[in-house]
Amino acid sequence: MSSETAKSPPSGPKDGDFRLSNANLPRLPGQIRRPAYDRSDVTPGIVHLGIGAFHRAHQAVVIDDLLAGGATDWGIVGASLRSPETRDALAPQDCLYTLTVRSGAGTEHRIIGSVLACEVANEKPAPLIARLTHPATRIVSLTVTEKGYCHTPQTGDLDEHHPDIVHDLQNPGTPRSAIGFLVAALARRRIAGAAPFTVLSCDNLTANGHTVGRIVTQFAALRSRNLAKWIEAEVAFPSTMVDRIVPETTDLDRSEISSALGMTDAWPVVTEPFTQWIVEDRFPAGRPDFAAAGVQMVSDVTPFEHMKLRLLNASHSALAYLGYLAGHETIASTMTDLRFAAFARQVMQDAAPTLTMPEGTDIAAYSASLLQRFSNAALHHRTWQIAMDGSQKLPQRLLATMQDQLRLGLSIDTHALAVAGWMRYVTAKDEQGRAIDVRDPLAKELAEIAERAGPVAERLAPALLEVHSIFGALGSDPRMRSAVTEALSKLYALGARQTVQTFQPA
Repeated sequence: MSSETAKSPPSGPKDGDFRLSNANLPRLPGQIRRPAYDRSDVTPGIVHLGIGAFHRAHQAVVIDDLLAGGATDWGIVGASLRSPETRDALAPQDCLYTLTVRSGAGTEHRIIGSVLACEVANEKPAPLIARLTHPATRIVSLTVTEKGYCHTPQTGDLDEHHPDIVHDLQNPGTPRSAIGFLVAALARRRIAGAAPFTVLSCDNLTANGHTVGRIVTQFAALRSRNLAKWIEAEVAFPSTMVDRIVPETTDLDRSEISSALGMTDAWPVVTEPFTQWIVEDRFPAGRPDFAAAGVQMVSDVTPFEHMKLRLLNASHSALAYLGYLAGHETIASTMTDLRFAAFARQVMQDAAPTLTMPEGTDIAAYSASLLQRFSNAALHHRTWQIAMDGSQKLPQRLLATMQDQLRLGLSIDTHALAVAGWMRYVTAKDEQGRAIDVRDPLAKELAEIAERAGPVAERLAPALLEVHSIFGALGSDPRMRSAVTEALSKLYALGARQTVQTFQPA
């Protein structure tokens, strides 16, 4: 699952310390795996928007493998849209960083060299647009999180009133949003008569390729109908499914990894052994041989995406909200309580009938593997981290399943409890009355609703269900209102731990 939340500023090296860099690669201990190619031979073919922890633990690792196989024209230029922290950490070390894989079997360190440069979009938009426009750029990939698409999650359409969209329409040469940068570069390519790049979303959006294609086209139409028609006809937006658990990097991680290297790495990434990438094979501008690095190339990613969103992401969010309320700091800690582990399993079982998978797909085995991954105590994956941006995540992870469950006449009780956990969480007060640091684009609006309704389920649940940008028409369904209100009432009366313990799906 994607995550771009390694937000704590990295500590710089101490005086006299060696810093990870091209020059210092020979100083690494022999057991540390390093790039198996000459980085000076690599040229960029991919620009990645949103160069956070997930990209560096997932797609950049695949490209690192492919570079080792000789695909040296597919290096990555990474760009943060706003924060300079990743650039400031990586630039002094030639954009090298450590991938640390942790499990019960031990820890492995590997140096990744596929990122050639790291830029900050809002500091100097022009060079980034120039890089996006360069003929060598054939793929532009994104991990900007759900909120980075400036859209309405419930409908999947562009939010024309989003401040960044308003700005980008007024200032097309100095955009702020990922959508603004994509359209600015595509417009220049069209004028120059150059072939467009392929846009490759790697975020947890339903039909992410179709969604970003629709948003980009809608934005372009506000600039020029002819530009929108060209994009619709010429630009490929393949959908993808990405999966790897990537917790935020802590100062303790940096210290331990730097000790293992014998030199300072200001911003390593920590992850699990499991990794999966499924991609629709639509790349008219060309692509590297992804399959050679273990990527599954398919004609339609939809069933795999639904399986991941509805089994992995839904249960992960349920554990995050309810586990946090019960006092658990991490997912692994939450899973040590068998009541929560059983509830996560039930969320998956209740979602499974809504899936239509290719023949041979073993949903039960996939679900069992997820429970094992959630229990990996070597990963410090915080419930608070997963709980971020819930207003953007709920429609894909929980609400779409609930719509199908209601259509099929199935119970929505487990998912209603997960939604109720989110509602209790966004009141910004935990079960002991302590403040919760709610990180969400709608945090202010949600806090105002909670303040007006008070801690009364019969008022709070209907009020939050009326937030149309999250719940749409589902929020007015009496079955939805009844199930969520009842679940929230139990949370207030019993607390998360006892509610999960006594919860019995219909």
